[in-house]
Amino acid sequence: MRDTLHRFFRAARGAGVRISPAESIDAMRAVAEVGPADRAILRDALLLTMAKSGEEKAALAACFDTFFAHPDFEQAPAANDDEDTGGGKNETSAVPVDGSAPGEAPTAPELGTLAQMLLSQDRAAITAALSNASNAAGLTNIRVFTQRGLFASRVLEQLGVGRLRDDIDALSASNSGDAERLTTALGSLRETVSEMVSQALLLYGREEKEALRNEILRNAPMARLEQRQIAQMRVLIRQMARRLRERFSKPRKRQRRGHLDVRRTIRRNAAWGGVPFMTAWKRRHRDKPKIVAICDVSGSVAQVSDFFLLLIHSLHEVVSDVRSFAFSGNLIEVSEVLEKNKPEEAMKQIMSSVGYGSSDYGRSFVDFEKGFMSAITAQTTVIVLGDARSNNLDPRADILRRIGERSKRLVWLNPEGRMGWGFGDSEMPRYATFCNVVRQCATAQQLERAVADIVATYQ
Repeated sequence: MRDTLHRFFRAARGAGVRISPAESIDAMRAVAEVGPADRAILRDALLLTMAKSGEEKAALAACFDTFFAHPDFEQAPAANDDEDTGGGKNETSAVPVDGSAPGEAPTAPELGTLAQMLLSQDRAAITAALSNASNAAGLTNIRVFTQRGLFASRVLEQLGVGRLRDDIDALSASNSGDAERLTTALGSLRETVSEMVSQALLLYGREEKEALRNEILRNAPMARLEQRQIAQMRVLIRQMARRLRERFSKPRKRQRRGHLDVRRTIRRNAAWGGVPFMTAWKRRHRDKPKIVAICDVSGSVAQVSDFFLLLIHSLHEVVSDVRSFAFSGNLIEVSEVLEKNKPEEAMKQIMSSVGYGSSDYGRSFVDFEKGFMSAITAQTTVIVLGDARSNNLDPRADILRRIGERSKRLVWLNPEGRMGWGFGDSEMPRYATFCNVVRQCATAQQLERAVADIVATYQ
């Protein structure tokens, strides 16, 4: 049962359920208490010990139903008793399988284990053999649909299908009835193995499929995503935020505790002969990142701004203070909208207020300087997300210079390719003069790296 549970944990992780070693131990202890006999109780025990949210509970329940669903093996047709002659005995049973005459000692061919199980219709033995064969064939290692034929062949080979074919050939000349029954059973066996392989692909190939899909999304231009990919990208952005929180929260916990100051500890405990009853710690104060995000939400970059704001506001454990501003023709603060609403609803409100207009960077910078310049301190990192195309209007680079002088860092993330910077109405070269960091940020991977570098400067 332990091996079965380990395979189930692997399948559950592929379904998106995060399972720690401690939770795995708790689940195994719960299963040891309730036992595997009652499938409903087993299911409830695993859900209670492993699922941490409603979404994980639903995913884990679906994974359990798929994992423990064994396909029924179609029984080979039994001999027809209606064709018995004389005394109700089957005529074929009186004829030796090697074709010898009645009265002579029968010399039936010795059948293999698989043939015997199929002829005896031993369902329990066949199920056990299928389980052992799938384990021996490494069925849990299946990853992509093109491997289905390979793993099906491996499972059949482990079952001994080669010997079964030899047994069918041997019986064809001596006992055509049994040979026909075994041929039918072999067809059913192939179908059962095919179903097992498909089930394994659904369970164990999901993680590889998700990883491949996420890798493609991470490197896809966010501004060109199709409508069906936007929801997937939001999930991916939340995963990025979780990774960043885990990455930068742990060092902060260690910093709060500090490092042991050996010299001060020895001096403090001199009265006790140097026994360290009282410890002294070295502590270095580090501020949490304070971020001001100024996002262009005109039509060309609105979708990128959506994902950027979602990522920034998901880092609540790492970033102590985030103030967000959106603009196209004029600038407004959107921090409260993002904090009080779901991302989809928040972006609808933002876009209805200032979205999809023609970009006017100069006017928007004037709005920021007049109303929100006090939000920038020496501990603040200012991030401007936009393509720097001001439609040939005054770019007001002087205001950007003052923002840069007042802040800790000024970072510009441009979703447009570098080849386009400085051509047409692009003011990127002029703005870049006053920025500490200028980076292309067209994909989710580039966005994650940029935000990680910003947060890392505060560590």
